[in-house]
Amino acid sequence: MKYVDEFRDREKAEALIREIALVVSQIDIARARPINIMEVCGGHTHSIFRYGLEGMLPKEIELIHGPGCPVCVLPMGRVDDGVAIAERPEVIFTTFGDAMRVPGSRKSLMQAKAGGADVRMVYSPMDALALARKNPDREVVFFGLGFETTMPSTALTILQAEAEGIRNFTLFCNHITIVPTMKAILDSPDLQLDGFLGPGHVSMVTGTAPYHFIARHYGRPFVVAGFEPLDILQSIWMVLKQIRDGRAEVENQYARIVHDEGNAPALAAVERVYELREFFEWRGLGSIDHSGVRLREAYARFDAEKRFAIPNVTIADPASCQCGEVLKGAIKPWQCRMFGASCNPETPLGALMVSSEGACAAHYQYGGVKRQQGAA
Repeated sequence: MKYVDEFRDREKAEALIREIALVVSQIDIARARPINIMEVCGGHTHSIFRYGLEGMLPKEIELIHGPGCPVCVLPMGRVDDGVAIAERPEVIFTTFGDAMRVPGSRKSLMQAKAGGADVRMVYSPMDALALARKNPDREVVFFGLGFETTMPSTALTILQAEAEGIRNFTLFCNHITIVPTMKAILDSPDLQLDGFLGPGHVSMVTGTAPYHFIARHYGRPFVVAGFEPLDILQSIWMVLKQIRDGRAEVENQYARIVHDEGNAPALAAVERVYELREFFEWRGLGSIDHSGVRLREAYARFDAEKRFAIPNVTIADPASCQCGEVLKGAIKPWQCRMFGASCNPETPLGALMVSSEGACAAHYQYGGVKRQQGAA
């Protein structure tokens, strides 16, 4: 296949649905309970809702929407830290657009901007570095977010700043790693997962090797999946075939983009610039050991947490917010009591309603409210 339309072909999708139904009919556990498959990546969640894939699947399949949206798992305390930096008069605070609306305990970065803070949306960390060059009398801070997908670009920006001797550029580092998160999910006693759709963009950097522990130690099928409708349907079919056959392997459906060995230059930049934190707080999931990264001591001069005083306080989500339960797959977005009412894309209460990759925002955008109201 060469063109995107080929990955959205209705006849091929219908053929895959028939094959999925056939395989499901051959799986014993499907007669007793749903087959629970978690899509780890927020991009998959968005595609599943956008194309209505969940409604096409046999009723025996339950898709669990995982924690693979980095904006969605950003805890309130880290948002508050970012706001504290942004409100300093000497700072130009730069961030990706979807992070601007994530609620903190007092305000979001968007609200801080409305109050006079110099908060600017950028499309890459290199844009932030360009601002530092143009504004040598200001401190430019980049809000580093994302899994291994975005870590390399931030690392390369730090290396470029070092090479140019730029002294007014720092990173507020909130990059997180996928593997400890997967382990925390697998160790959760209240989740019963039968297989995984693995993240395509993260795997483009990491390769497939980091996931083998999921198959070897937890006995769960894992298929790295692309993001088009046929990618996702084929990946579900591949997971189901493993379950039917009693296998637990790591397979790569997204081979046109993802290579088993990963991206060596990107991994080298990540290894050079970052080191693992002892622990990192995740919104809705709590503290997960070795799940975040920080700058190595050699690059401490580019670390915003060391240059500026920040509150660095852990703050619990509002009691009414059920983002944690949605992130862990314990409930569906529409089962949250705030969904579509006090929590909606215009006034998000929880982070899952902010990013387009958040399960709640995707469900809301593609008719989830109307479907659930009609079913009520």
